Amino acid sequence: MPRLFSDPEAISEDIISDVGTDLVVGLPLGLGKANHIVNALYARASADRSINLTFFTALTLEKPKPKNLLQGRFIAPVIDRLFGGYPDLAYPAALRAGALPPNIRVTEFFFLAGRWQQVPAAQQHYVSANYTHAASYLLAAGMNVVAQLVAKRVVDGVPRYSLSGNTDITVDLLRARRQGRVSFKLIGQVNSELPFMPGEGDLPADEFSAVLDSPATDFPLFAPPSEPITDTRYAIGLHAAGLVRDGGTLQIGIGQVGDALAQGLIVRHRDNGQFHGIMKRLSPAPEQLAALETGSFEKGLYGVSEMLFEAFLALIDAGILKREVDGVVLHGAFFLGPQSFYSALREMTASQLARIQMMPVSFTNELYGDEEAKRRARVDARFVNSVMMATLMGAAVSDGLENGQVVSGVGGQYNFVAQSFALAGARSVLTLEATRGAGAGLRSNIRWSYGHETIPRHLRDIVVTEYGVADIRGKSDADVIAAMLQVTDSRFQDELARQAKDAGKLPGNFEIPAAYRDNHPERIAAALKPAREAGLLPSFPFGSDFTDVEQRLIPALQLLQDAQSAPRRLPGLLWQGFTGHPDAADIECLARLGLDKPVTLAEHAYRALVSAALARSRAS
Repeated sequence: MPRLFSDPEAISEDIISDVGTDLVVGLPLGLGKANHIVNALYARASADRSINLTFFTALTLEKPKPKNLLQGRFIAPVIDRLFGGYPDLAYPAALRAGALPPNIRVTEFFFLAGRWQQVPAAQQHYVSANYTHAASYLLAAGMNVVAQLVAKRVVDGVPRYSLSGNTDITVDLLRARRQGRVSFKLIGQVNSELPFMPGEGDLPADEFSAVLDSPATDFPLFAPPSEPITDTRYAIGLHAAGLVRDGGTLQIGIGQVGDALAQGLIVRHRDNGQFHGIMKRLSPAPEQLAALETGSFEKGLYGVSEMLFEAFLALIDAGILKREVDGVVLHGAFFLGPQSFYSALREMTASQLARIQMMPVSFTNELYGDEEAKRRARVDARFVNSVMMATLMGAAVSDGLENGQVVSGVGGQYNFVAQSFALAGARSVLTLEATRGAGAGLRSNIRWSYGHETIPRHLRDIVVTEYGVADIRGKSDADVIAAMLQVTDSRFQDELARQAKDAGKLPGNFEIPAAYRDNHPERIAAALKPAREAGLLPSFPFGSDFTDVEQRLIPALQLLQDAQSAPRRLPGLLWQGFTGHPDAADIECLARLGLDKPVTLAEHAYRALVSAALARSRAS
């Protein structure tokens, strides 16, 4: 049986006594970090420089931090409400400040997107790795401790511990330990809110060397609130929903497009006619509409996805995820989501939960190991993942910039793209927004070329933007470029076509068909407006942790953020705000930001800007 502790400092001393002063500690990705144990080890090593401590991890979660007055007034109450009891990890603040002690090192293979670009120490110690390779890198680094958050259950008087939402790498590491390839101590920290998940992560107590189990170290799980789905992301998700075959297999990557895709599938399943009508308005040409899958899901889908999130539960409830593989409709490797998602998992009956199995990434992300069974299960697979940019010749940029800075990480994306070429009938669907920024800062996310790539062009398959679907697998460079131009924002089509012609990759007389020359946000908004008004495409299809007032504020604050990229818009917003008369609902929103009774000049200006933004976002 493991040694039991109620004090983080005591368990950290036990770890050092047991393992020694050279500690290589593997921490699960995201949710599964044992925060109190991590902080106790960090504090101990900070105080004693004879201890060498390395944390090897990914997706370090941090509470949101406001960047200006408006963000602060909006997000501070949300942070208190959703994250008030969540214990901050100690090492991120020191790493960000450049104050990490010289005997402590933090290595990550996947960053929280965009949070570590300007932190040299984090950039320098980043390890570029496929998710499935991370376990082998941990073993090569001499890992001797794994510290993980766990759920607890007592069966016939004997405790069992669940790895819950982080079977991902730990299960593979435990397999290596049983095979005698590595020796490490598994340390658990019990959390009462963590769902106890069945499957390979349901472990007997003797797998653990020590466990921290105390009400004093219990805490609410990190629960990022769902963000509203914009028209752009709904359009992308709907196009992707038209690529999924009944009876097939579905994987969805991280990001809001996944929610949009799931809601699109639900509309398609429950109301064929409405879905077909939406796609008829959204599709730029008849041939794109004709190529779509629009039928309901009679056979249903089987899900196999490294990330399990709330939208998958909605697909199960809607009767879409129902094709069983060995009694299971969904295999996942890690999960993260809002509090309602964790509650739903905790409240499921045993029979419901048995249809969802948490597995290692070696199972979800690869075909190796029981390959025949995986091939039989993963029929007509659609692997849907988001990227930041793509080139006209089909390469994708997902994890970093051309100056070498890492934005996030490769994660499992390459694994799933590779599977799409290895499996009969499978397709890789890479989604991206056609543009980023606003005003003078507007940029195309489809580029002629780029100095970094995550997915090379020889693995090009399907690319989806809000403007449609580019099916580019097995096509010539000229045909690929022509297809990519058709899903490019029209404000950038001519320049990109010119660059392709200058390089000799397009004929000099090539013209973009007229049907694809109206790729503008206004067309997308108009195409989706009837479905939006009918309630088919709500901003928060699976619920929200934001109040009604906060939900009204979000699009207004987004509008103001976009206006900062086009400063010429600000005087007009100020004038509209100073001369307008906010209604009762707007006054309620202003009060939420403490701007209903402004005192300072800055508060008067912010009140005017918010009032105007509320009026404009409501009108749109």
